[in-house]
Order: sequence, then structure tokens, then C-alpha cells
Amino acid sequence: MLYTARLLHGIGYGLAYSVTPIYLGEISSDAIRGSTGVLVTVMAKLAFLLEYSVGPYVGFRALAWISLALPVGFCVLFFWMPETPYFLLARGNKKAAADSLRWLRRTTSIDEELSRMEKLVLDSKKKGNPLKQLLLTSTNKKSLVIILLLSLGMQLTGINAILGYSQTIFSRLALPLTAAELSIVLALVQLGSVMLPTFLVDRAGRRPLLLASTAGSFLGLAMCAVYFTLDETTTDVLSPEPGAAHGWIPFGGVLLFIISFAIGLATVPFAILGEVFPKHIKAAANSVFAVITSAVVFSVVKLFQVISDGAGTYVSFWIFTGCTAVTGILIFLVIPETKGQSFERIQEIMMRRGKADEPVREGEEGVKGRPLLC
Repeated sequence: MLYTARLLHGIGYGLAYSVTPIYLGEISSDAIRGSTGVLVTVMAKLAFLLEYSVGPYVGFRALAWISLALPVGFCVLFFWMPETPYFLLARGNKKAAADSLRWLRRTTSIDEELSRMEKLVLDSKKKGNPLKQLLLTSTNKKSLVIILLLSLGMQLTGINAILGYSQTIFSRLALPLTAAELSIVLALVQLGSVMLPTFLVDRAGRRPLLLASTAGSFLGLAMCAVYFTLDETTTDVLSPEPGAAHGWIPFGGVLLFIISFAIGLATVPFAILGEVFPKHIKAAANSVFAVITSAVVFSVVKLFQVISDGAGTYVSFWIFTGCTAVTGILIFLVIPETKGQSFERIQEIMMRRGKADEPVREGEEGVKGRPLLC
């Protein structure tokens, strides 16, 4: 029964994470698309807090019923939400698309934006099979590389393994709070941190947040790696009783990692995912993203247990630290800045060769009077 439940949950989770970035990207205006995109992760961290706070104090079945109440509530409430204007235009229903856009923007002045959307939809219909376009078109391949880099970078930091095994890790530390209480503190910090990009992603930009996030995550993981290396391989160096005197070091390292991860790596990829692909291949791109992410999550969580039991926890943390360092370098070299750009402008950015720079400031001009794109 548990295997069946997990299978059904995995299918639902995969569908939700495939569709949600598309929906949010298509209903949001250019100015706030990044902020709405990161709300996916904010809600996920709120769910972590709920499970950490309730799980240790109720039975297994009671927690399942409590958790079930939220998706049931979602199914009921979401019937009131509008379909996206892009989808309605693709179905040839311009009137419904206009009504949807008016409802979403809370204004009647939607003619210009609707016209741009209609042009994008018409262009996308001429492109052919979405999966073929995703894999064969150079621009789309570049976007796919970016998304897969972010997906792998997110998961190879070990975030799901650390969250999933947080109580096991914290149970080795002699601190005033119990492992369950430390996990609740961790979830609270994570929720507070992940809200920051909601306000920053459309102001600071995608690249600065990703680079700052990677640097902080690297430092936090390195603290844990050094501590567990000394704790597991050296006798009486940290303290006569392992974990007793310096337990705050790995806990502080995990908190630094969680805060740093939350401000960029946990949130910004979902904003970029809703931006860099043309309308007609977003579904295919999101499906590829979800499948690969799920496979990597499974591998990382399982291997963390195997490696930690066989070679030591410190080995797992050193692997996570190294992967995070490589991710930071690749983000610097590969990821473009899409802050405040329209879907059309982002597609032009992706067509350019070479590393993307900062977005053009208003009034700055390029060749033949055209604004510089990045």
C-alpha cells in the first residue's frame, strides 16, 4: 500500500511541477514573472515546515489525512482560476483570451499585450513538433542546457538528502534542542529565506541571485564537510565525545546552506524555466526537466544513505561541496540574465552567441539603432 501511495504521489507531484511553471509564466506580466515563478518553491518550503512541525507529534495515518486536506482544498478552489491567455489563443478563442487577460491584469487596456501574445502563438504554430524542436533547434538546445544545468545544480548540492535526513544528521549533535526541534528551526529558516527572492528576483536579477546562492551554499557545505571529516576520522580532536562540544558548527553550516540555497538555487530556476522556452515547446521542456530532476533526486537521496553508511557522512558532504563549486562556475559561464525582459526579447537573447551580460539600460542602443539585448 505504501509503495502504491508513493507511486501515485510521484505521478501527481511530477505533473504539478511540470505544469505549474508554465501556468505561472503565462499568466504573469513581464514585470512580476520572476516573483510569481519563485512562489512555487515558497509554497514547497511552507509544506516542509508543516510536515516537520506536525509529523513528530502525530501518528503516521493522522499525518497522511492532514496532508491530504491541502490537495483536496486546491482541487476545489482551482476551479475558479482562469485558463491562460496563451492557451486560449492557441485554441483559436481570442475572445476568451481577452477576457482572461482582463481578469488577470484587472484592466481593460490589454490590446497591446494581447497582440504580442497572439503573434507569439501564431509563430509557435509554424514551428512543428514541440519535442523535435526542443532537441534539434540550436536556440532551444541552448535553453535546454541551461535548464538541465540548473536542475542538476539544484539537486547535486544534496538539498533533498540533507532535508530528508535532517533529523538523522542532527541526532548526532549534542545541542540543547532535540533533532525534531532542530528540524523545525531548519524549516522556519528555510521558509523565511525562500521568501526573499520573491522581492529580489525582479530587482536584483537572476544571475546575481544564483551566484550569491551558490557561493553561500558552498561555504555552508564546506563547514559541514570539514566538521564531519574531523569528527569521523580523528580521535579526541573536536571533543572527547563526538559532536558534544562543537555541534553548533554543522548546524550553523546547514543553516547557512539552507539560507543561501533558498535565495537562488531553490527558486530562480523555476522563474527561468517559465521564460526561456517558446510557447509551443514549454510543456515538452517542463516534462524533460521534471523527469531528469526526479531521477537525480532519487539517486542523490539513495546514494547519500549508501555512501554515508559505507564511507562516512563527510564523504557525502565533500561530494556535495565539489558539485556546488562546479555549479557556480557553470552558472557564471552559461546562464543569461532575463530580468524584466518580455518573452520575445528573451528568445532574441537566447539566439545570441556567447555569454550573456547585463540587460540593456533604457536608452542604450546597439547596431542599427536596435536596443542591446543583454
